[in-house]
Amino acid sequence: MFRTFLAALLTTLSIGAFAAVDVNKASQAELEALPGVGTALATRVMAERQKSAFKDWADLIQRVRGLGEGNAAKLSQGGLTVGTAAYKPAAK
Repeated sequence: MFRTFLAALLTTLSIGAFAAVDVNKASQAELEALPGVGTALATRVMAERQKSAFKDWADLIQRVRGLGEGNAAKLSQGGLTVGTAAYKPAAK
C-alpha cells in the first residue's frame, strides 16, 4: 500500500516538474523556478510583459535584454513557452 502511494506521489511530482510555464501568464516565482532564470531575468521579463504580451519567441528575445537564442533554447527545454509554443531556432 505504501509503495503504491509513494509511486503515485513521485509520478505526480515528476509530471508537475515538466509542466509548461507560459511566459505571458507566469508569476515571478514561477519564472524563477525554471532552470536558468534568476531574479534579474524574471524581473526583466515581467517588466516587458507589463508593456504588452509577448507575441512569439522572437519578440521575447528581442525585448528582454540578456535573452538570446542559446538561452531561449535552454529555457524552452526547461519548460518555458510563449503561448503553447516551445522555442524553435530560426532556419539559417
